[in-house]
Amino acid sequence: MPPRSKNRGYIMSFIINKQLNAEEQEATGANATEVETASTNETIAQPEVKPVQETPETAHDDFDWSRDKRNVTAYSSEEKEKYNKVYEGTFKQINDGEMIMATVESLTKTDAVVNIGFKSDGLISLNEFRDIAGGVKVGDVVEVMVVEKEDREGNLNLSRRSARIARAWERIVEINKTGEIVTGLVTSKTKGGLIVDIFGMETFLPGSQIDVKPVTDYDQFVGKTMEFKVVKINEAIKNAVVSHKALIESDIEAQRAEIIGKLEKGQVLEGTIKNITDFGAFLDLGGLDGLLYITDISWGRINHPSEVLKLDQKLNVVVLDFDDDKKRISLGLKQLTPHPWDTLAENLKEGEIVKGKVVNIEDYGAFLEIMPGVEGLVHVSEITWANTPINAKEFFKLGDEYEAKVVTLDKETRKMSLSIKQMTEDPWSTIENRFPENSRHTGVVKNITPYGVFVELATGIGGMIHISDLSWLKRFNNPNEYTKVGNEIEVIILNIDKEGRKLQLGHKQIEEDPWNSLETVFSEGSIHEGTVIKKDDKGAVVQLPYGLEGFAPARHLAKEDGKTIMADEIANFMVIEFDRNDKRIVLSHTRLWEQEKEEEKQIQMKEKRAEAESTKKAVKNIQSKVEKSTLGDLGVLAGLKAKLESGEAEDAKKEEGTGDAPTAE
Repeated sequence: MPPRSKNRGYIMSFIINKQLNAEEQEATGANATEVETASTNETIAQPEVKPVQETPETAHDDFDWSRDKRNVTAYSSEEKEKYNKVYEGTFKQINDGEMIMATVESLTKTDAVVNIGFKSDGLISLNEFRDIAGGVKVGDVVEVMVVEKEDREGNLNLSRRSARIARAWERIVEINKTGEIVTGLVTSKTKGGLIVDIFGMETFLPGSQIDVKPVTDYDQFVGKTMEFKVVKINEAIKNAVVSHKALIESDIEAQRAEIIGKLEKGQVLEGTIKNITDFGAFLDLGGLDGLLYITDISWGRINHPSEVLKLDQKLNVVVLDFDDDKKRISLGLKQLTPHPWDTLAENLKEGEIVKGKVVNIEDYGAFLEIMPGVEGLVHVSEITWANTPINAKEFFKLGDEYEAKVVTLDKETRKMSLSIKQMTEDPWSTIENRFPENSRHTGVVKNITPYGVFVELATGIGGMIHISDLSWLKRFNNPNEYTKVGNEIEVIILNIDKEGRKLQLGHKQIEEDPWNSLETVFSEGSIHEGTVIKKDDKGAVVQLPYGLEGFAPARHLAKEDGKTIMADEIANFMVIEFDRNDKRIVLSHTRLWEQEKEEEKQIQMKEKRAEAESTKKAVKNIQSKVEKSTLGDLGVLAGLKAKLESGEAEDAKKEEGTGDAPTAE
């Protein structure tokens, strides 16, 4: 075992006693002279003696408290400080955390005893010397760190590992500043990366910094010695992050600079496809990446680059453009072959029939690819002879093939227009023969608008039925109330507009106009039962027999009890107007009970008039029988006459106050 610091007291006493003996011998003569001189002086000079108060003696009055148990005189504080300095000067001064060189004095099974010139030796575990090839030997000089000069047990605590880490950190910090490349050993795998030993210190290598390509298998790097670059340090926790990818990128950057320095537009290079995306493919040109955009892969249209390209495929490409600042290179593949328009067959001209595949669909038409890189447009107006609007996105489907006629061809501008409808004869050229006026046909409802129904009679031929020509008897707010898209409907050709390519159709004309025969049934004054099917502020629509509808103004819906006829109510109505030309019937319910009241008044007036006539006749009979009048007879006759006159006057007043019955408006 190494000597412990508790021996310090014994060593210190030995050194101090040795020095004291020398000092005492040197001062023996001087002290004797001083003692004699002092004695003489005391004899010669006798000071005045004052009386001293006597104190009682104790058992320890003669004990010398300045001496210790070894009969050695104790030192004053000045003397202790003096001799402590002498003691400390015999040993090397060290501090905690200090780096110092140590010599291996001896070896045990587990530790190495090292001497640093201190008052005691230190122990260092042999595990801290595993990096030394062949192991540590007696007499080797190593650098150690003073962890603690004296621990609780009085031992000197040294560490070679701490010294190596401290020196390693100093070098790592310096390398981080200079950008120097270091070599390290990958010791193990950890979460998100690898642990790398650099100068005996563990550093972190993130998975993203291993290589320029994504790495999934970290185990393949464990145990390998690689070169790294320190990219980040943390002084607070003494942690460092290294990167192997940075070295690769620096090499690639050098290669890029060399390649870009030699680049020229139009230059043909060989590249390897390293990545394929929706918009193109990235090629490795030998340390420099270039983009082959999807539109520069083929003269024809392709939906995705993977249709013609594969990963790791090698191919020649041409440099279209490059940017020195952004290090971007645009590549082309199709430019290595002539444009298809330049090699177009001479026999392809206007009027020729071609076959193509639908490669693009727009609102205004579809593009047919006649051959890779050569396309023609089929405009919506060239799809069918029909005059009705057509949605190209509903008519065409991508990939479908069609035959079409070349309408226009311009090789200079590389444009071609095609027509599908011109593959067949224009049906409107002989429209009068196939669809003459007043002929009856069955068609299919293709479209419905608020003002009419569009009917297709044959491919490319159709017309419209106006809403007023749907029915003789009913009025519709919208044709949807009568028919639906896709239904078949029977029509009559009313008119042909050959130049405008339009047909005027009718549906109600299939039957005779029933209004001619219904005029006698719904004559003015006739009464019919009807159902109110719709009502608003202006009046009500009334459903009548034979499918007819009439209209009752609001003022003609009043009942005798003061209420108004409501919707869905059944009541009797009087026809107050029948217009065959305008197909209109005006009805009134109010006129019914008003007319009944008027008839009752007329009956009462007739009865009163008949009574008056009979009274006149009676008076005339009496006058004719009386030959001679007496004063009494004359008085009776005068009374009768006055009575008759008053009755007639009263009837006349009633007639003037009553007036005529209201008429329909």
